[in-house]
Amino acid sequence: MMSHSVLTRVLPSLAGLLLVVGTALPSRVAAQAQPPGVSLSTRYVAGQKTALMVLPVKGVNGDSVSTILSRDFDYSDRFNVVSTSSAPVVNGPPNYALFAKLGVDGIVQPTLLPSGWVRIALHDVSKKAVVNSKDFPLPSSALSPAWRSAMHGVSDAIEEWITGQRGIAQTRIAFTRGGRVWIVDSDRANVIPATPSGMSPQWLPGGRGLVYSVLDGVRNPIMMTDLSTGSQRTLASSAGIEHSSPSVSPDGRTVVYARGSDTGTDLYAMPIEGGAPRRITVGRGRASTQPTFSPDGQRIAFMSDRSGHPEVYISDLDGTNAELLTAAAFGDRDYRAGPDWSPDGRLVAFQSRNGGTFQIMTINLRDQTVKVVTNDGRNDDPSWAPDSRHVVFSSTRSGTRQLWIVDIETGRSRQLTFGSEARLSAWSPRLSPQ
Repeated sequence: MMSHSVLTRVLPSLAGLLLVVGTALPSRVAAQAQPPGVSLSTRYVAGQKTALMVLPVKGVNGDSVSTILSRDFDYSDRFNVVSTSSAPVVNGPPNYALFAKLGVDGIVQPTLLPSGWVRIALHDVSKKAVVNSKDFPLPSSALSPAWRSAMHGVSDAIEEWITGQRGIAQTRIAFTRGGRVWIVDSDRANVIPATPSGMSPQWLPGGRGLVYSVLDGVRNPIMMTDLSTGSQRTLASSAGIEHSSPSVSPDGRTVVYARGSDTGTDLYAMPIEGGAPRRITVGRGRASTQPTFSPDGQRIAFMSDRSGHPEVYISDLDGTNAELLTAAAFGDRDYRAGPDWSPDGRLVAFQSRNGGTFQIMTINLRDQTVKVVTNDGRNDDPSWAPDSRHVVFSSTRSGTRQLWIVDIETGRSRQLTFGSEARLSAWSPRLSPQ
């Protein structure tokens, strides 16, 4: 089993590592423009981890600030987070020479300001200098979901300073539990119900709402909900017809969904603001379902059993130029389903029967290379994070069906949900930065 463990190196007391001086940053540092891309001397390289330390933070909520930052960096799978649990809270710049001997590349120094904002200084140990600094606003309601979200945004900004790519801490995951849709933060906090009923949620651009299906046994509609107001609207509904597995285009203008009846299940597309649905596939008694958009919105991947068994296909949005994707890699007759197209367009994740059970795999669209990314329990329903590196999926590895997150680069995984069973998840886009 790919267990989750916090990858840290515990340092001895930092009493000898910090010089006690004033807390104010030099004006030239605070005023400097934020350079694009990588800002540390030790450049981020895929497959390697930068050693980061988050200094202790003074103040009533200081422990929460340092804990959230450290955990976000750890969950990013791009950093080795150096624990400072035994360190006293001391003001001042670090003794760079001693940190260099300990192998630390970068130091994150947060300071809670009287205004309620948090100031972040990023120290480059090799340069022996602060290379980035910024004051970030925080909501006045400390430790509230909004406050925690803002802190996740701070983590993501720091990750962008170091790696050139914004992090994914300030994201949420929608999932199905007990016949309704729930939402959880990417660090498993703030589990809340989002709809009174529903399943198979998909996010609208910007995370402003969800599209999902409801199997009520009557009209079985595709619904949309606005998360800020709670308002709901029916997108597709017909008596005696099952509407399922919706997917929203990247521009938020189109929804593709499966429409099933006694004559088979086919994919339909319709404007999300209303209009007549347009048939995409003609299955003639076969099933086509589980659509997912390409990042440019011009193509879809979907599951179909038109060949006699479930496989993953790719076609243009109007259903033309359909190609059998997974058979090119496997060349056998088995079961592949649940595709999800990575945000960077390179990969499609899917579930496949492997060794008697189901595992999550990815296929590279350029060279058809397949990678198995899970190996414990039954694993289904993959959904990509915005970084095209992490995947959330449902798994039975803990004894009950729960959501797990895997880093496809390292194979490291962690459990996201606990309690009642959870499945059919969707990772949000990056939410508004602070």
